[in-house]
Amino acid sequence: MKVSILLLLVCTAILAVGARAETPDDTDTVVRKVQEYVKQATEVVKTVFTTVQESEAAQQARKWLSDNADVVKQQLARLKQQLAELWKLTPGA
Repeated sequence: MKVSILLLLVCTAILAVGARAETPDDTDTVVRKVQEYVKQATEVVKTVFTTVQESEAAQQARKWLSDNADVVKQQLARLKQQLAELWKLTPGA
């Protein structure tokens, strides 16, 4: 679950429960419920993040990046040089 979706759900829960709270006691209940929901959502996000971090695809990507870091640096330097040359050729630069 994306963090933005999670944040949207938390905000929606706060608004929905807050709209039903009419007394200070209700407000305290709302705060507790929201805190519990946020705690549960945080645990889910941590679990998902750990799963993604430990996934085979992520491990392969890290290995590829470490194996090819020099090549990537060279390509980025070349791209930077090409962009600088293009910038010089652009009228009004």
